[in-house]
Amino acid sequence: MASRKPILVVAGVGTGAGTGGSTARLFAKQGYNVALIARNAKELEATAADIKASGGSAAAFPIVKYDYSDIHDAFDAIKKHWPGEELRVAVFNAGYGVWKPFLEVTEEEWKESVQTNIVAAAAFAREAILAFKQLEPNEIGARGNLIITSATAAWRGNLTTSAFAAGKHGLKGLAQSLNKEFGKQNIHVSHAIIDGSILTNRSRGRGDDYVNNPDVRLDPDSIAKAYLYLAEQDRTAWTFELDLRPAHEKW
Repeated sequence: MASRKPILVVAGVGTGAGTGGSTARLFAKQGYNVALIARNAKELEATAADIKASGGSAAAFPIVKYDYSDIHDAFDAIKKHWPGEELRVAVFNAGYGVWKPFLEVTEEEWKESVQTNIVAAAAFAREAILAFKQLEPNEIGARGNLIITSATAAWRGNLTTSAFAAGKHGLKGLAQSLNKEFGKQNIHVSHAIIDGSILTNRSRGRGDDYVNNPDVRLDPDSIAKAYLYLAEQDRTAWTFELDLRPAHEKW
């Protein structure tokens, strides 16, 4: 009987030029079926088409909102799209940031920070863990890997980051709690601190001095390699928190 092909689910893909897209492309090259979740259906379909054009297996699962209902429906659609395959890795890469003095942050911005950084992450984690629990441990002893993209704001608040830091502190607390509860069930949960600017289509607008200097920005392809490393760790040495930054980042 042929072995089952693993599935990677990535939530938060944007234009496909950042961490989510790079992770999807790298895992596709490693033989994963790649399920893409995001709110921009057009960009999501383009990223899936790009992966398939390179010989990978990918499909887009656009959602309207990052809430329990839409995320549940997306996971249900993923299982139906690849029946009999195993969902082994899930990456929550969605986020919401607002950088304003505290007195200028609106109620809606507070709600969006909590909704995206905490509630949506919990909804995504719930679906991933329920899928992992249906599987037997693989050759490295893992039922599944849940990787959560986070930020330095999960460590500390700063000027203009009250809403952002509150959301990321909550995200870290969620990830740590899941790690402690489900590690005993051979489910690996990791929290990735991304400390610094990531090279994307938008950040390329900062100019050639930024684009051509790898010391001052993170490369999303390098972040993806770190995520693959997390997914391939055997159960005798699992990382909970991994922080990544460019060589010249002030921290």
